[in-house]
Amino acid sequence: MKHFISIHDITHEEFNQLLSLAAKLKKEQKAGIQHHILKGKTLAMIFTKSSTRTRVSFETGIYQLGGQALFLSANDIQLGRGETIYDTAKVMSRFVDGIMIRTFDHQDVLDLAKYGSIPIINGLTDLLHPCQALADLMTVKEHKGRLRGLKLAYIGDGNNVAHSLLYACAKAGMDISVGSPKGYECDPEIVANAREDAKELGSKIVMTNDPVEAITDADVVYTDTWASMGQESEKEKRVKAFQGYQIDLELFNKSKPDSIFMHCLPAYRGFEMTADVIDGERSVVFDEAENRLHAQKAVMAMLMVGDNKNG
Repeated sequence: MKHFISIHDITHEEFNQLLSLAAKLKKEQKAGIQHHILKGKTLAMIFTKSSTRTRVSFETGIYQLGGQALFLSANDIQLGRGETIYDTAKVMSRFVDGIMIRTFDHQDVLDLAKYGSIPIINGLTDLLHPCQALADLMTVKEHKGRLRGLKLAYIGDGNNVAHSLLYACAKAGMDISVGSPKGYECDPEIVANAREDAKELGSKIVMTNDPVEAITDADVVYTDTWASMGQESEKEKRVKAFQGYQIDLELFNKSKPDSIFMHCLPAYRGFEMTADVIDGERSVVFDEAENRLHAQKAVMAMLMVGDNKNG
């Protein structure tokens, strides 16, 4: 595993290794056991798309592993303002030991991996959010004790989070049902890739415009904001389109009685879900948020231990 760009790119064995390592690092960190396995390593964190959770979790994570983070906002680098990604990748590979990038265009991440000689971690693009999906399934396993054979229902926008959940569930042997309004479905190429991945462990993928069909008998219920960063101008249009897709108690109760509720945050009560769902006893959103730290530590450890530079 040279990079962590898409869960589709890794094997289900590698995915399970990441989950196991994340659980181990979490348990030992809680017990006061330190692992400075990235001592002397530097992670460059490129943010052309801002985020509270991504910055804090990566910066804290590499610190706990003995390394250091270098925060680079869009104002701090020349990327997109005259300097090519080719030059940026080549230069950064001489300075640091890994790059985490959170950006809009997925091609930027692919190009950094293509032209650089150090590990690249996808902190989020408009297409995929693999670190979130890894933390999500870590959380499901903590609460359910297993992944294979469970059903996850995703209700809402067929966005980067939904795309990565499709890949993650396929690699984990989980069934996934995505319910989205017409015009807001997942990318067909992502769905096709996930269906191909799902053949290995036999998980089922259902794409529907009916939220009730998607959520019925689900073990895990998941939603996300209806208007992601960069889509603010579409908010009013999206609120109308997503009527009927709000997870209120009536819809939530069509899932299994012991189902759990998940959301990647930030959440907007009264829109994609009601307060009594996200603040209820079956909500695990803050466990899920915490697990970003541990899941990303596992990714950094897998990629950055040893000398990963090729030149």
